[in-house]
Amino acid sequence: MSGLSRRALLAAAAAAAGGATAAAGAAPLASSAPTSATAPGGAAKVLRYAFRVSETGFDPAQVNDLYSRIVTPHIFEGLYRYDHLARPAKIKPLTADGMPVHSDDFRVWTVKLKPGIYFADDPAFKGKRRELVAEDYVFAFKRFADPRQKSPNWTGLAQTGFVGLAELRQRVLDGKDKAFDYDAPVAGLRVLDRYTIRFELEKSSPRFLATLAGGDLYGAFAREVAQAYGDAIPAHPVGTGPFRLAQWRRSSLIVLERNPDYRPVFYDADPAPDDAEGQALLARFKGRRLPMLDRVEISIIEEEQPRWLSFLQGQFDFLEFVPPDYIDVAMPNGAVAPNLRRRGIQGFQRLRSDGYVIIFNMEDPMVGGYDAPQVALRRALGLALDVPREIQIVYHKQALPSQSPVLPGTTGYDATFKSEAGDYDPARAKALLDLYGFVDRNGDGWRERPDGSPLRVEMMSQTEGLDRQLNDLRKKNFDAVGVHLSYKPGKWPENLKAARAGHFMSWRVGSSAASEDGQGALARLHGKQIGGQNMARFSMPAFDEIYERMEVMPDGPERLALFERAKRLAVAYMPYKPILHRVVTDLAQPALIGYRRPLFWTDWWQWVDIDPSETP
Repeated sequence: MSGLSRRALLAAAAAAAGGATAAAGAAPLASSAPTSATAPGGAAKVLRYAFRVSETGFDPAQVNDLYSRIVTPHIFEGLYRYDHLARPAKIKPLTADGMPVHSDDFRVWTVKLKPGIYFADDPAFKGKRRELVAEDYVFAFKRFADPRQKSPNWTGLAQTGFVGLAELRQRVLDGKDKAFDYDAPVAGLRVLDRYTIRFELEKSSPRFLATLAGGDLYGAFAREVAQAYGDAIPAHPVGTGPFRLAQWRRSSLIVLERNPDYRPVFYDADPAPDDAEGQALLARFKGRRLPMLDRVEISIIEEEQPRWLSFLQGQFDFLEFVPPDYIDVAMPNGAVAPNLRRRGIQGFQRLRSDGYVIIFNMEDPMVGGYDAPQVALRRALGLALDVPREIQIVYHKQALPSQSPVLPGTTGYDATFKSEAGDYDPARAKALLDLYGFVDRNGDGWRERPDGSPLRVEMMSQTEGLDRQLNDLRKKNFDAVGVHLSYKPGKWPENLKAARAGHFMSWRVGSSAASEDGQGALARLHGKQIGGQNMARFSMPAFDEIYERMEVMPDGPERLALFERAKRLAVAYMPYKPILHRVVTDLAQPALIGYRRPLFWTDWWQWVDIDPSETP
């Protein structure tokens, strides 16, 4: 078997350690001013690679896609961050001056900022050097609540429950205020002094620290920037982070350069004593000023073969997510292929905290609904999918079948948990369809619905190679049980927009963990988050009651028991068909030094270096 064995994958999932296993373009732009990190001789240190999917923009309040959220935390900074090398994950101060102080019931949290942190220079500040203050975080959180922003992340933040914030938003929705009043005091977001913030939550929130570590969304935002750019903010992100946006050609090229106003920050980390890889990276880089790169250039290449060939030809320093068709060429049996190893190419492979699902729109009259026949239909469609063959043929055995929505390496994930979600059983699928009246009445080979109308399932899809392979397999799977399946092709951003609005029937989509807590994956079924994380538009009071109890409960056996109940409900009603968790393989040219795949966070560029002498 190529790659990691199933036994090794299960062991990795059970351990949930998440460590990386290391084995032995765009036209260049004018370089930013040389700094101490620029290589001798003035050669700029440039990281070049390609995203597989187009970004949507760089306003944290408006983005919810992975690729935009890879960019934003390099520009915006949260109060806290994840330690780059710590496994398991560890949260540390970033702009905060120490860890937060919280009340015994986890409802009131107080954070002090480090003074002397400044935003990147921007015309919005009219020539003034703009210091980061507590109000900038208050303003950032308020932006998510402003209905004008139409933030897809509001539903999740609303669950955090800042006292008074939802009421301020509701005044606009009810027509009492014409616009969101950013100057109105909010008890849950209170500035105590220039550098001190007090958060008051409506309910106990033992894991609120992870929210404060979400720099990809909840970074400080200057009000002057919002006033200066208005609807153009996605093209003008201005933060306190290590990089700033230098150039953007939508869906084509993203260029970030070192932020010359970035404060002195130095490489440090806390890898476990027995983490040989982490300890080696710490020994090599400890004390280096960050960022070590001068610039990052990102192209958008959706097709797998051009992205792969561009890397092999040296046009890119990094290949994230080696396409499945090339796994056996890149890392046969989990080791870098000899021909690549001779070129100094590095390989990194690990079970990722992610999952692919098929979303069923619960409000769609064809596949949605809570009555027994509709539930049976979704479960039958799930059983008809030959996920083992997908893993073998399309993913080249670099994945595990999903048994629930919860992701590996997060609280609530259990490698021994088994459910119907992980089964491929076309005979049982046919029996369910027959039992509930989805039968072929006219002899044309396709089943009709219980009322005699045609049963026609439509699935949104992208057009790249991987989707084409999966589409062919799934069409055959559905054909085999007599269900007509058609595809509605589109670009990923357009499909995401349609899904958020509920204008779809079904869609295959992936997600990755944003923190070590598995409840984030269950947010996709929480009724109060319809229109945000809950793209299936699933609404069930019994599930919501479990979810909301979990939110306020400290970690422990009682909370894990609720995870079990939530997973069983999710599988029983099947608003999402869990498909698989991927083993992700990354490759790097010898020029890239210090890479280690993050667990839950999306920023890593400031922690790596480039050796220009190794760049083709």
